[in-house]
Amino acid sequence: ANITQDVLQTLLCSNVPLQPDEVFASLDAAFPQGIDPRTSTCIFSGLAKRRALDTALLALCWHGMNDYILNAYHFNAVIDACSGIGMWSDALRLFSIMGQSEVQLDTITFNATTTACERGGKWQEALQIVSAMVPSEVKPNTITFNTSICTCEEGGNWETALWLITEMRQSKVEWDTITFNASI
Repeated sequence: ANITQDVLQTLLCSNVPLQPDEVFASLDAAFPQGIDPRTSTCIFSGLAKRRALDTALLALCWHGMNDYILNAYHFNAVIDACSGIGMWSDALRLFSIMGQSEVQLDTITFNATTTACERGGKWQEALQIVSAMVPSEVKPNTITFNTSICTCEEGGNWETALWLITEMRQSKVEWDTITFNASI
C-alpha cells in the first residue's frame, strides 16, 4: 500500500498534469520489475477518486505498452473518472477499446459508461450502450435502467423512457425510489 501511495503522490504532486514521458518514467521507476493487477487497481482507483483522468489514461497506455495485464477493474475505474468529470466521449472510447480487447465487459462497465453519457446529456449514446448489453450477455440492473431512463427524460425523450420502464418491468429488474420518481 505504501508504494501505491508514493506513486499516486508522485503522479498527482503537480497542479499541472504531467507530460506522458513524466508519467511513464514515474511508473517505470516505481515498478521496474512489473506491476501486479491488484496494485494496478489501487493506482487506477486512486487516480479516479482524484479525477485525474489524463494521468489515468496515460497509466492505461503504460500498462499496454509494457504488456501488463489490464482487467475490467482498471478500465471501470478510469471510465468512472470520465463520468465524474463529464468526459463522456473518453468513456465511450474506453468502452470501445474494452469491447475490442480481451477484457470482459461487466455491468459496472456498462453502468459507468451510461452514467458518463447521462452526465454529458447524451441520451442516444446511453441507449446505444444499453442496447449493446444484449449481445454481450451482460444483464442490466436497476442502475442501468435508472440512468437510461433519467437520461431520456433529461433529453426530452419521454417515449423511450416509458419504453425502458416497461422493459425494466418485463426483465424483472427491481425498482427503487429513483425508478418510481422517474416513472411519474
